[in-house]
Amino acid sequence: MGIHFTRVLDDPSRDSNALLFNTELMTQYKVLAINTGSTSTKIAVYYDDTPALELSLSHSNDELGRFATVFDQEQWRKELILEALAQHNIPLESLSAVIGRGGLLRPVESGVYCINEKMLSELKGATPQHASGLAAGLALDIAKSCGIPAYIADPIVVDERDEVAKVCGIKGLDTRVIWHALNQKATARLYAKQIGRPYEELNLIVAHMGGGITVGAHHQGRVIDCNNGLDGSGPIAPERAGTLPAGSLVKLCFSGKYTEKQVLHMIAGGGGLVSLAGTNQAREVAQRAAEGDAEAELAIRAMIFSIAKQIGALSTVLYGKVDAVILTGGIAHNTRVVEELKQRCSFIAPVAVYPGENELESLAQNALRVLRGEDIAKEY
Repeated sequence: MGIHFTRVLDDPSRDSNALLFNTELMTQYKVLAINTGSTSTKIAVYYDDTPALELSLSHSNDELGRFATVFDQEQWRKELILEALAQHNIPLESLSAVIGRGGLLRPVESGVYCINEKMLSELKGATPQHASGLAAGLALDIAKSCGIPAYIADPIVVDERDEVAKVCGIKGLDTRVIWHALNQKATARLYAKQIGRPYEELNLIVAHMGGGITVGAHHQGRVIDCNNGLDGSGPIAPERAGTLPAGSLVKLCFSGKYTEKQVLHMIAGGGGLVSLAGTNQAREVAQRAAEGDAEAELAIRAMIFSIAKQIGALSTVLYGKVDAVILTGGIAHNTRVVEELKQRCSFIAPVAVYPGENELESLAQNALRVLRGEDIAKEY
């Protein structure tokens, strides 16, 4: 196991234990946030709005290979979390709540949810199993041990779309969305707070740009349309093919050359920049393009072009009344992508940029909103 230590508060040059102690004396709420990925467990402890601790516990293939299923890892990952908290002198009894990232549940409305056994049963029965589903069980186990609430917030299955957005040209075809609900919602609220207006009064288009890319139309607090960033629709992304020509895809599926598993991998995992440029690193593709690599240049241009088209399409969903276009996710660090998107989209509305995924911070802020009485946790 590797541990990547991000920070203790915001000044690593100071004595961390003394700083944690002094901050604790002034703190009303302390929240543990847990985000489980396929090869890492990320945790953060927030003392009110201040990050007291952020850690990424990386897991090797040898460590993970000991477990037959994803959910067999739960106890092992829990012990790693508890060990990390102990090492940084954060007692469980000092916590006010624990919040984990939500996984592949049934479609739900946006919000904070109390974790219960029904939720855990659905996560464990989901197909495919995904490591994100571990966070809820870990959060509940730790919370139960110290008698505090356990939550998830804005899982990837949030569905607030208008009914018309769920309809496609083949009756009964599944049009569900899997998207970056947590970061999109949190970033939209952050933008609203910074301009001094309620999120529920704004019309925003938020593009989360990571390994997958999702673009949502936020209409006065509801995301009334969004693409499925997991299995195929929307922009070309580092690891996603994006919306494909249907006829050509059908012919490929029935060509006899590929299995179902291989085609699904072409769409998600092996598509997008992976297929077009041989890597899922947008920064690398942009660098190669700048050095004169024609293949990389066309790939990065195509990705930017498709993101801009998705943003433009969603402006019609909002009847052209857009208060801001917001760019977030890891690719929002990429200067070329951001500048070209501004050139293409600034006629729609002002473009605001919030680089990074900020998932741990988003989780903590959702828990704090409930603890402060600004929101009410829903029952699943």
